Amino acid sequence: MNPARLATAVVLATTGGLLTAVTAPASAATTCASPVYQRQIFANTTFSGTPKQTGCDAAVSENWGTGAPAAGVPSNNFGVRWTVTRDFGSGGPFSFTASAQDGVRVHVDGVRKIDLWRNVSSTVTKTVNVTIPSGKHTLRIDYVNWTGTANVKFTYTPRTSATVDKVKPLAPTEVGAIYEPATNRAVLAWAKNKEMDLAGYHVYRRPAGSSTWTKLVTTTANTHTDRPPTDGRTYWYEIRAFDKAGNVSAGSADRGITSDDRVAPAAPTGITVASTSAANTLSWPAVPTATRYEVFRADTLDGTYTRLGTPSPTHYTSYTDHSAPADVPVFYKVRALDAAENASPLSRAVVGTRDTVAPGAPQNLQTAAQDEAGVTLTWLSGGSDAVRYHVYRTPSSGGATTRIATPTGLSYRDTTGDPGQPYLYFVAAVDAAGNESSRPSTTATRTVGPSSAPKAPGLGVARIVGDRMVLDWSQSGHVPVARYIVYRSRTAPVDTSNPDLAYAGTTDTSYTSTVTASEHDYFYSVVAVSAYGVRSLPSNSVQPVVSEVQPPQPTQVQEVTPGDGQVQLVWGSVPIGPGEPEITGYRVYRSTTPGVTKADAEAVFTVAGDRYTDTGLTNGTTYYYAVASVNAAGLESTLSPEVSATPDALAAPN
Repeated sequence: MNPARLATAVVLATTGGLLTAVTAPASAATTCASPVYQRQIFANTTFSGTPKQTGCDAAVSENWGTGAPAAGVPSNNFGVRWTVTRDFGSGGPFSFTASAQDGVRVHVDGVRKIDLWRNVSSTVTKTVNVTIPSGKHTLRIDYVNWTGTANVKFTYTPRTSATVDKVKPLAPTEVGAIYEPATNRAVLAWAKNKEMDLAGYHVYRRPAGSSTWTKLVTTTANTHTDRPPTDGRTYWYEIRAFDKAGNVSAGSADRGITSDDRVAPAAPTGITVASTSAANTLSWPAVPTATRYEVFRADTLDGTYTRLGTPSPTHYTSYTDHSAPADVPVFYKVRALDAAENASPLSRAVVGTRDTVAPGAPQNLQTAAQDEAGVTLTWLSGGSDAVRYHVYRTPSSGGATTRIATPTGLSYRDTTGDPGQPYLYFVAAVDAAGNESSRPSTTATRTVGPSSAPKAPGLGVARIVGDRMVLDWSQSGHVPVARYIVYRSRTAPVDTSNPDLAYAGTTDTSYTSTVTASEHDYFYSVVAVSAYGVRSLPSNSVQPVVSEVQPPQPTQVQEVTPGDGQVQLVWGSVPIGPGEPEITGYRVYRSTTPGVTKADAEAVFTVAGDRYTDTGLTNGTTYYYAVASVNAAGLESTLSPEVSATPDALAAPN
């Protein structure tokens, strides 16, 4: 500052980003915007009292010579103090250089970093390296002139050598992103970084769902306009600051936009047509980004394609055309649409024909062989458009007709029929659309021989009543059975291939055995064996139903015939269930009063058969009877309904 130039106090204020000189009284309050210094001039070397002048300086660089620094200040023994508080960002290594004639001191947050404090006759310079922590810090430069020439200068600059500066800049803040669909522009802006050695910013982008960032641009500005892909995806942006030493900050907070979807899916490929007599069905692989499809049809390859419809959401890569004309080729194209209704080009055309004409029936169907291993059928195609054949079989004695094979050739070997069972075979020709011809037939039988296996028994009744177990099974088929082997195990299904599990053998289709309570949890299976030792498949595995022995069912008197001094009774037999004890006899209860019971009967007779003649009776007296059945376990049934008769000398029993 040159005192000859300014006779009054000068204040440097920031206006529109430029430093301007503003005159103010020495006592006026002065505010200087960082990083501008506040300057105070004192008329002493102890910086005491009220400054004679206060102002703002963009830099500390003065040469007063032998003059005074301001009005009212002596040319010798004065002091000047500069202070500034500024944001150093991430901080880092700095170089401080001070030169003065006379004394100068430099402080950071009150800590002295340079001390050239003596009366000298020439300018003295000193440079020191200082590490500034991140954030805001206050610089203070104190200068005094004792006598003679007065000059002072101070500068501070970041050290930007990559070998010295290892401090990363702070991540950019206040990042914003706005998307303009009409112009497909993503406008990004962020706050300017506080770093003094800032070199610029890297702008990155990544699509949602990806962790890979792509660097879009390097800029010194704090704004950027991007044009993301117009595919309807969300894109995230991140800003990273870098300094002159090449240190790169962490990424800023991510900001995302969703672009306008203007990208149509690819046209469908790989379309196939399956034609039946009822419809043409189109199928194709899914197209990436497609959410639905449209199917078009034309009468000729180069004709006008009319939209048929859209596949259902559950089968959206296939479409069945039931309206296709019968037996006429038609042409189809498909296009894909995404969620934004962007439509792909139409696919290449495919052709389909709804075929309703059945092929000709097979010719000359005959049995070429029927032996122990199976039946061989042969036929001729008859020149039809058949692509396969359906072979059906039914027992010749009647029963359901079952399709057993679909060969593509002109013969079939059936090895699954029951040996000895005559079958009626039918063969129908089938074309590519599934139309089936009429069915010529022939009869054949797989012969029974030494290697023929019996059919598997069908194990039905399995009961344990008391300590008596009864197994009962059925046996069908035409292969004679010589014997049966009963197997048992505590798990199901019973492993009939294990000889250790063989329990009993029999030639009957039932088996009865006495078992203990510890044997109630066994499962049983039966294998039939032919006279040649060929075994059947095992029967089903069954665990017997366990129950206690119950009294037999009551009988019913069917005939009551009085005679001379006697009455003849005849009653019906009593049925018994599987496993139940046999009926061993009956007890006849008699009384001369109605309502006969076991307790008040006047006579009881035990009979083995189903009739009894009671003799020695008094003619003219009415007798009342009831009968109970008795089983092998000694249990007796309830009484039959009561009957009565009156002996007569004139009556004669049948």
